[in-house]
Amino acid sequence: MKFLAIFLLFFVTFLGADELRDAYEKEFAFLKAQKTELQRRLHSESSFQKKEIAKTKQKVQALQNKLVALSQEEKNLQNSIEKATEQLGDKESNKEITGSVIIQAKSLLEEYGYHINDSKGVKAEEVMKNAFANAAKLYKELSSLRKEEGKFYLIDGTTTQGKIIKVGNIAAYGISKKAAGALAPAGNGEYKLWNQNASADAKAFDAGTPRKNIKIFIYENLDKDIEYVKEKTLEDTIKGGGTIGYIILILGALGLLLILIRIVLLLRSGSNVSEITNIVVEKLKNNKPQEALEAIKGYKGSTARVIKATLRNIDKDRDHIEDIVTENILNESSHIDRFGNFVLVLAAVAPLLGLLGTVTGMIATFDIITEFGTGDPKLLSGGISEALVTTMLGLIVAIPLLLLGNLLSGWAQNIKDSMEQAALHIVNEYEVHKEK
Repeated sequence: MKFLAIFLLFFVTFLGADELRDAYEKEFAFLKAQKTELQRRLHSESSFQKKEIAKTKQKVQALQNKLVALSQEEKNLQNSIEKATEQLGDKESNKEITGSVIIQAKSLLEEYGYHINDSKGVKAEEVMKNAFANAAKLYKELSSLRKEEGKFYLIDGTTTQGKIIKVGNIAAYGISKKAAGALAPAGNGEYKLWNQNASADAKAFDAGTPRKNIKIFIYENLDKDIEYVKEKTLEDTIKGGGTIGYIILILGALGLLLILIRIVLLLRSGSNVSEITNIVVEKLKNNKPQEALEAIKGYKGSTARVIKATLRNIDKDRDHIEDIVTENILNESSHIDRFGNFVLVLAAVAPLLGLLGTVTGMIATFDIITEFGTGDPKLLSGGISEALVTTMLGLIVAIPLLLLGNLLSGWAQNIKDSMEQAALHIVNEYEVHKEK
């Protein structure tokens, strides 16, 4: 039974294998046919795709070339736009410059009587031509020597009518019956006579024969009044030093006064030294000290007093006499050296006061700079003047006081030495003749 079943299964399987093989062969033939068809279609599609890709590449290349061309065209257009913009800007700038030039030309030329027509209907080119033509005429006029009648102020402030000779547009001379000379701006377009003697130059210009060396006042315009040139006097210089400057001068005058007094005192103290000494020595040769004392009794001064004291004690010991001479000379020193130290003190104080004036002047200058700035130099002149003048006055006072003070001190020392020498000479003469 089991064997029968296996046999039947094998038989059925054998019979089914043939059918299955046929079925597979048919299916294989069908698939092979499909494969062939698919390969054909694949080949056809590949060829088609290659053609399409080639076409697409050509289109892309064409588009790229077109893009490059458009980019270049865009760049050219951008350059054209920039150039057009630049030209437009230049035209606008030129228009602004032209307008500015026309305005300036009109304002300047109309001051001299030249009218510029810049109305709306007139072209800018015509206005510019007219302006430059008038400017050339004005330049020729202003650069020449011309004469006209007019008035100008004299130095005392009065006005006079006369001839005004204009040298270009930078200088002028005036000639009238009252005065002649160079003219300076008086403000508001008027002239005034310069306070420097230039009458000969004015007359030479009037005659058309200007001299080689002339006095001329050159100005920029006539709108601002020009101050006269003033020669600075000693009083102005001293005034510039301020209060400290006056103090220095007072101390200097005091020092000179003390020097004069000191000279008088020294002349009195050192006078008749040789005369008194000769009289006393002559009397002592006869051993008469009392007569010598009486002989010089009428003499006055430090030398006379020292020698009188020597004669009154001449009979005493040598050492004692020398002590008396030294003591009397020391007593006379206060009289001989009177005002000497004070003069030297003044000589030392004067430059210090000058330095003080310098400091205060600079402080005043910086205060003015802080408040008003440095725009106007005249505002700074006061402080700077005080700073410099006080220093100058201090040195002017100190140098002669120091020099004369030291010379007088040396003179005083010589007088004291001569007194000591005279006294000792008298003592020596007395001892010599006493021994005889």
